[in-house]
Amino acid sequence: MEQNKMGTQPMLGLIIKMSLPAMFSMLIQSLYNVVDSIFVAQVGENALTAVSLAFPIQMLMIAMGVGTGVGLNSLISRRLGEKKIEDANDAANHGAILGVATWILFALIGILFTKPFFHAFTQDPTIFQMGCDYTYVVTIFSFGVFVEINNERTLQATGNMIYPMIFQLLGAVTNIILDPIFIFGWLGLPAMGVKGAAIATVLGQIIAMAYSTYILQCKDHAVKVGFKHFKFKPRIVADIYKVGFPSIIMQAIGSVLIVFLNGILATFSSTAVAVLGVYYKLQSFVFMPVFGLNNGIMPIMGYNYGARNRKRLMDATRIGLIIAVAIMAVGTVIFMALPRQLLGFFNPSPQLLEIGIPALRIISLCFIFAALGIVFSTFFQAIGNGFISLLISLLRQLVLILPAAYLLAKIVGTVVAVWWAFPIAEAFSFLASLGLFLYVYRKRIKDLPRGAD
Repeated sequence: MEQNKMGTQPMLGLIIKMSLPAMFSMLIQSLYNVVDSIFVAQVGENALTAVSLAFPIQMLMIAMGVGTGVGLNSLISRRLGEKKIEDANDAANHGAILGVATWILFALIGILFTKPFFHAFTQDPTIFQMGCDYTYVVTIFSFGVFVEINNERTLQATGNMIYPMIFQLLGAVTNIILDPIFIFGWLGLPAMGVKGAAIATVLGQIIAMAYSTYILQCKDHAVKVGFKHFKFKPRIVADIYKVGFPSIIMQAIGSVLIVFLNGILATFSSTAVAVLGVYYKLQSFVFMPVFGLNNGIMPIMGYNYGARNRKRLMDATRIGLIIAVAIMAVGTVIFMALPRQLLGFFNPSPQLLEIGIPALRIISLCFIFAALGIVFSTFFQAIGNGFISLLISLLRQLVLILPAAYLLAKIVGTVVAVWWAFPIAEAFSFLASLGLFLYVYRKRIKDLPRGAD
């Protein structure tokens, strides 16, 4: 049997080869998220605030989609490392079913809960209507994003990073092209504002889904997706969500975090809410390449853990940490040096600049700590121990950052104080991550065979 490259190729070159396509596609993903907000900001600050309020709902959707994909990726890569090809195929088939099931869930959430959600955060009728218009579209027509993510993660688990990059690139470019057409009413179409941004987003997702499904079905891969003799197996779903569910909760915590931070910031002004939304768009340029790196190293870690090769598992972890820190260090320098220029893309008011410039500088202090924590979290997921990743996220985003933000807002009484909750939480969560990594290494990794390079 031909040896899998994840078990044989030199580690640095393998990580670069597998991560660069994912990092590039994540950067494109970041670009279209930012371009979305730049176009929306031209409609007005109310539009930017509406989309910022909707952002936690989109984060929850991505949490469910990516979390399921993480579980799928981890399970398929481990089964391939164990040479259990039929089990890997079964996992891929179940991933396709789960994508459709997740869409149905979020379509119902969008229909039933959009209006109550926006009523809770704004009394401004313009912001309320814009937010509802945007959220109805991105939830009810979300089937594209859920199916495409599972297709993408299935291929990544086999070591194929090029097609997933193309899928994301196709969706992002489609979104960027369609954004101004639907938002401003080009080519004879009516100007639809934030609803137009939502329509552009889901059309990009649907086109990427269609192409990814074609590639998965019609090209040769290490796993095969087909339903001719398909039999639903709850055990496989349980195996997917053993790793995937903690990842879903981790990312959903991010959605909960933004909801409560929006509530804290709204006591100061709607502009502060808009600043938080702009920050999350901008920071994606720094964080998304690290997540792309993780997409490349997770199947390598999972494969070599499944193959019982301690040296290659630890080499992947060490090199991943170094690259992640380098990326975040560059991001910190940019946020520190150029906050006014970064905010300038969003048609900022003087109030947005006044709040936003110190916000970007203060929050960027957390980037390097975050890089280390993210790679450790990927390590835990890759070896099938997703609940430790969940523990770290709970510590960072519920136990630390929200109480810190609330207390700083109440005690200091300024919006600037709220931003310090980010570096405080990341520093403490990194220390916890390091301690748990050393514990897991002693318990599960140290006694594995050293293995060959």
